[in-house]
Amino acid sequence: MAASIGAANTSLLNKDQKVQITQQFQGLRCSSAAIRRGFVDISTVRSSTLSVIRAVSTPIKPGTSSEPKRSKVEIIKEKSNFLRYPLKEELQTDAPNINEAATQLIKFHGSYQQANREHRGPGGKSYQFMLRTKNPCGKVPNKLYLAMDDLSDEFGTGTLRLTTRQTFQLHGVTKKNLKAVMNTIIRSMGSTLGACGDLNRNVLAPPAPIIRKDYLFAQETADNIAALLTPQSGAYYDLWVDGEKIMSAEPPEVVNARNDNSHGTNFPDSPEPIYGTQFLPRKFKIAVTVPTDNSVDILTNDIGIVVVSGPDGEPQGFNIYVGGGMGRTHRIETTFPRLGEPLGYVPKEDILYAVKAIVVTQRENGRRDDRKYSRMKYLISEWGIEKFRSAVEQYYGKKFEPFRELPEWEFKSHLGWHEQGDGALFCGLHVDSGRIKGTMKKTLREIIEGYNLNVRLTPNQNIILCDIPHALKQPITEALAQGGLLEPKYVDPLNLTAMACPALPLCTLAITEAERGIPDILKRVRAVFDKVGLDYNESMVIRVTGCPNGCARPYMAELGLVGDGPNSYQIWLGGTPNQTTIAKTFMNKVKVQDLEKVFEPLFYSWKHERQQGESFGKFTNRVGFEKLQEIVEKWEVLVE
Repeated sequence: MAASIGAANTSLLNKDQKVQITQQFQGLRCSSAAIRRGFVDISTVRSSTLSVIRAVSTPIKPGTSSEPKRSKVEIIKEKSNFLRYPLKEELQTDAPNINEAATQLIKFHGSYQQANREHRGPGGKSYQFMLRTKNPCGKVPNKLYLAMDDLSDEFGTGTLRLTTRQTFQLHGVTKKNLKAVMNTIIRSMGSTLGACGDLNRNVLAPPAPIIRKDYLFAQETADNIAALLTPQSGAYYDLWVDGEKIMSAEPPEVVNARNDNSHGTNFPDSPEPIYGTQFLPRKFKIAVTVPTDNSVDILTNDIGIVVVSGPDGEPQGFNIYVGGGMGRTHRIETTFPRLGEPLGYVPKEDILYAVKAIVVTQRENGRRDDRKYSRMKYLISEWGIEKFRSAVEQYYGKKFEPFRELPEWEFKSHLGWHEQGDGALFCGLHVDSGRIKGTMKKTLREIIEGYNLNVRLTPNQNIILCDIPHALKQPITEALAQGGLLEPKYVDPLNLTAMACPALPLCTLAITEAERGIPDILKRVRAVFDKVGLDYNESMVIRVTGCPNGCARPYMAELGLVGDGPNSYQIWLGGTPNQTTIAKTFMNKVKVQDLEKVFEPLFYSWKHERQQGESFGKFTNRVGFEKLQEIVEKWEVLVE
C-alpha cells in the first residue's frame, strides 16, 4: 500500500515549461493536476511530486475505462492552486458575494458565506460572512480576546459566539471587510486557517488550566497535532496579509513528523506534503484528553486521544479511539451518528506519526464521490476496525499495542472557581448557547482587559478566566454577577449542560430554530419538571440543533431535539450524562407546540419508575422505546 505513494512518475519536463498535464484520474487525484497554466511553475516541482494516490470513491467497473465519479468540491479543490483560485479573484470584485467555487474554498480559510434568511438586501439576498477562529485547547491570549471583542462591534453583529469546538464565531462580516478582519485576527495572535473545510478542524483538549502533568501533556499534544495538520502552502497568508508569514516557531518534533516519508505518507516536494491538492474527503475532528475528563465529548471525534500515565503520574503514551462523528441526513438510514472505538495504544513519542497515519488512511480511502458518506466513520463502518487498523499500520510502520484500561468517563464542565495548582485560580463561566452579548459582553471586556487575563473556551460553549490571583476573586465575582455571569450554583441545572447551534436566521442548513428556541424550550422543560414533581436540582443533558448535521452533538444528549421541519423536531433519547452512549430516534415530526405531550409522560415515568440514582438517559434505555411510546400514546393530561 505504501509503495503506491509517489510510485507513478511522469517523464521529466523542461525547467521553464508551464503546461497542463493530463492524467487519468485514479481514485483520488494526482498532485500534478495542480500544475496548470498560470498556477504552479513546473520548475518548482520534481517528478517525484507527480504521483497518483489510490483511493476508494465510486469503484470502476471491470472492463470499463471510465473514471470514478467525484463530487463537485473535489474538482474545485483540484483546480484551486492550493486554495487560491478563484477565491482571490472573487474577493476583488464589487459584488457582495462570491461564486460557488470560492464559497467552497473560503471554508478552508475559516469562513462561510451566509445570507440572513429574514432580510433581503437591495439586490436580493443579504450576503454576509461568518468567521471561525482556530484555537487548539480553546486557548485565547488576552490580545486576541480583546481584538475579537472589538471586531464584533466594528464589523460584526455586536455579539461573539462560543462554539462546541472551543473557538469563536464572528457573524455579520461583509465581503468588503473580510480582509481587514482576517488581518486583525492574524496580527492579534489568532488564526482562522483550517477552522472549516475538508481538513483537520480545531483540536479539542480539556480547557481547564490545571497545572498537572497529564493535563499539560494533553494540551501540548493538542497544540502539536494542530500544528502538524495545518495547511502549509501559504495561500492563507497570501490572501489575508499579502504573503507575510506571521507564524511562531514549530517544535522540532512537529517538523520531523510532518516531513517524515519513510512509510509513504507524503507528497514529496508538494506545497502540501500531507494534504496534497485534494486535502481530505471531508472535515476531520480530533480531541485529546486525560482519563475521566470527558469535557471534550471524546467519542464523537474522528480521532480521540487519551493520555495514559504511569504510577508516578508521568505520561507514558496514548490510547486512541477512531471513527466517531455526528452528522447524518434525515430519513437516509445509511447515514448515522457513530461513536469512536478503540484502535490501540502508542508510546508518547509516536503520537504524531500515529495521527498522521490515520489521517493518510482516510485521505487515501475515504469516499470522494458522495459527501454524505465521506467522513472516516463510514470507512471504518464499511471495513471494520481490524482492516482499518491494518491499513493504518502500513503508514505508521508499527503494530498498535493493546488498548490500556481506562476508568469511567465523567462530564466535567470546569465551571466555577478552582485552584490551578500554581497558586492562582481559574473561573469557569456559563454562557447560554455560547452567545456573548449586551451587558455580559461589556462586563467580560472590562474584567479581561482590566486584569489582563487570558481565557479558555470550552467544548460546552462556555468561557474560563485564567491565572487569577486569590486577591482578585471577590472583586471579579462581584463584577461578574453585576454583568449577569453567575456562579454555577445560581444557574438552572438544565441550562448548565444544554447546548444549541446558531441555526436560523443565518445558517443555510437550518430547518428550524435552535439557539433562539432553546431558552423557551428549557423553561418549558423546567415547568414540566415542576408539574410531575421532579426536584430543582435534578437535570438532564438537553441539546437542540436546527438540522441533522449535529453541530451541538444532539445525538449524545439524554434529550436531543433535531430540526426536521418548520417548527418541528425529531426527538432523540438515550444519551448519558458522561457522554458515552449514543441516543436513538424516539419520535419524528413533533411540532414545537406539542413538546409537552411527549415530555410530560416521559418525565412522569422517570420520576416514578426509575431506579436509585438512574439518569433520564439510562432510564429510557432500560425501559425501552416501545414501552415509552406506548406510555406517550396513552397519556392523559396530568392534573396538577
